[in-house]
Amino acid sequence: MKFALVSGQRQEAQPGLLGKCPACDHPMIAKCGEYRIWHWAHERKHPCDPWWENEGPWHRAWKAEFPKAWQEVVHVADDGTKHFADVETEHGWVIELQHSRISPEERRSRDAFYRQLVWVVDGTRRKRDAGQFARAWNDGTPVGKGFPVRRLYANDCALLREWTDSQTPIFIDLGDGQWLWWILPGRLNGSVYVAQFPRAIFIHIHRSGVVQDGLDFAGLVKELSGLVARYEAYIRLRR
Repeated sequence: MKFALVSGQRQEAQPGLLGKCPACDHPMIAKCGEYRIWHWAHERKHPCDPWWENEGPWHRAWKAEFPKAWQEVVHVADDGTKHFADVETEHGWVIELQHSRISPEERRSRDAFYRQLVWVVDGTRRKRDAGQFARAWNDGTPVGKGFPVRRLYANDCALLREWTDSQTPIFIDLGDGQWLWWILPGRLNGSVYVAQFPRAIFIHIHRSGVVQDGLDFAGLVKELSGLVARYEAYIRLRR
């Protein structure tokens, strides 16, 4: 965890500090060793947020793209359940940063828990995924005009097989620093629709709330979902 409450204020881990968990109020200690990122840990094992995963440089680099006040925001459900959102923008979007493997059941639980959710998935965790994805993209069929969207076959890539059944926006980060790969809702006979999307624009959109000409991220999701729906209707008509 990046932040704990020290004298009631959110603070990053520093040697010798003691704090409290913002969600469960249990004691936390600062872990400031030489080999792992400095972080906070519960003083004793405590089932605070079962969705939490250990963080590495990838998580921290993504969080650093957004204001500290937006990072590790506690959400409380009607039944009192609490979860940390990795990032929650002032425009209402929650950005979940996922490095480790996640079960379909847990992913669907998070999809339902947050009102407006975006996933950013670390596509560098397995060495084979980047090559599989590149081949699937190169073999894909361009969809529409102007925007780089292609229809791929999900079975050609493990990442696609794992993430195509979600209706929330999913962006794959393959680590080149320039592009993200947006898995769009909609599947037809084993296919999946993917858009090539600039990483810098993704960050700008969520920091500013605006894409261009007054279009916000929700409007962009609707626009691309409409593109997929029209293409699927075209394919069905041809058949």
